[in-house]
Amino acid sequence: MSALGQCQDQCRQCAALFRLGRDVEAALTMVDIFEQAQQCLASASVDIQQAWAQVLTQMLDCQERQDWLGLADYMEYELVELLETARR
Repeated sequence: MSALGQCQDQCRQCAALFRLGRDVEAALTMVDIFEQAQQCLASASVDIQQAWAQVLTQMLDCQERQDWLGLADYMEYELVELLETARR
């Protein structure tokens, strides 16, 4: 499996942790996922890098508000889709 595929799987798993109320564990995992996503998207097009910056900002805003369900949605749908776009 590619690094992007692994990152997508980790996003889904982390989102599930947030939905289960395991926010501390999920937040620790999220940091690693963000680092991996950053590495995977570093060589992507400018458009994808801008979209990554926007999604990252939105996810961090959710974290600041302790909106765990919103954060889970961004990780499971927006970030996974962005990584899929970068694969192509």
